[in-house]
Amino acid sequence: MEKFYKCLKDKIQCLACNRFCVIEDGEAGYCGVRSNQKGKLKLLTYGKPSAIALDPIEKKPLYHFYPGAKTLSFCTVGCNFSCVFCQNYTISKEFVLKQVEKIPCVTPEELIALAKEHHSNIISATYTEPTVFVEYTLDTAKEAKKAGMKTVWVTNGYFSEHTFKKIRKYIDAMNIDLKGDSVFYKKYCDNVQIELVKKNICNVYKSGIHLEITNLIIPGLNDKKKQIQELCKFVASVSKEIPIHFSAFYPKYKLLSKQSTDKKILEKAKKIAKREGIKQVYLGNV
Repeated sequence: MEKFYKCLKDKIQCLACNRFCVIEDGEAGYCGVRSNQKGKLKLLTYGKPSAIALDPIEKKPLYHFYPGAKTLSFCTVGCNFSCVFCQNYTISKEFVLKQVEKIPCVTPEELIALAKEHHSNIISATYTEPTVFVEYTLDTAKEAKKAGMKTVWVTNGYFSEHTFKKIRKYIDAMNIDLKGDSVFYKKYCDNVQIELVKKNICNVYKSGIHLEITNLIIPGLNDKKKQIQELCKFVASVSKEIPIHFSAFYPKYKLLSKQSTDKKILEKAKKIAKREGIKQVYLGNV
């Protein structure tokens, strides 16, 4: 199994994501599922999927990667963000590890067999954040490649350079969330550095991995014209060929008092993107 940590004096440092947690013995990192077990990093959720489903590829959303195909989607609990608007918070943040231990083991080989059983040629690590269960999804991606299948990551884009080097030849497509501006990331995702997300978007595109971007628009938080324009200018600077999905927000988790996103706001975002030269723009959750 690939190694995603390094040993310090009496601790270890996780190398999976850009938080680079330094973890004491018996403790877990920010995500809650990557633990220091006597000087070695153990993924507490390896082989313990919290969700498995057969989805249309468009649900990821990926509109320009095998359109019309079905993908076997899976995830484990845990996340390296703490977004107050999380749509999957029950499995990303509010989970109990003792309950996870009771989940029947599903090996990478069994995931591939399940995909074949349902006539799917694509495996997707999605719903939560693939970076925090990278060992599990990487082993699954390797098995998928052996079987002539494709692998998708739906990610917040905060994986480390170390992780990207390990996974890039096994991942065929990514949808990366670009959530807002720098203030938004620090305030609503718990001190995330947007420049590291942007750097990964650039690196993924340059690598030749198929890439699409999603922006969940939340009223009052990231729906200003300037914010959307800044986002679109950045994507266009990488490539005007990258599809963008603007998605509507619905009240969830810690933002129950917020209104759902009016479709007019999404349509405004689409016009801004088109003015910046983005060729493929889609509206989601409407």
